Amino acid sequence: MGIYLNPGNDGFKRALNSAIYVDKSGLIAYTNRVMDSEQEYICASRPRRFGKSMAANMLLAYYSRGCSSDGLFSSLEIAGESSYKEHLNQYDVIFLNMQHFLSGAKSAGNITKYLEKTVLAELKEVYGHWIPDKEKQLPAALSAVFSKDKREKKDLFL
Repeated sequence: MGIYLNPGNDGFKRALNSAIYVDKSGLIAYTNRVMDSEQEYICASRPRRFGKSMAANMLLAYYSRGCSSDGLFSSLEIAGESSYKEHLNQYDVIFLNMQHFLSGAKSAGNITKYLEKTVLAELKEVYGHWIPDKEKQLPAALSAVFSKDKREKKDLFL
């Protein structure tokens, strides 16, 4: 498990163990329905202290191939959906906590540079065979990984 790429399901596990947990896994069902459509970009905004981190941890735990989360979701609303097993722990997920980057960058002006450097380093550990050693730009590295992934998936269906 990485720090940014597939960091695991511990955050969501803690939320489930909380006395005040409310099942919001319907968000996953909606996300599954709009995947690969014009509506695939979702903004899950909430007011301050209304569960943005919990929603992000839930999505991470469900989609990330870096962990096994069937036991966490089997009693939740999402488990009754036909798409439940199809997407469960099937994807690489990049999880970024901006507060972490602010503290690590030491100033607001350095956040982007620090984020790019640290996430790129982790991506190169996992996908170094697809990302050129000289690559210093995170968007270009992500593009290389995504393009290679798409080509491999396409090859499977030829």
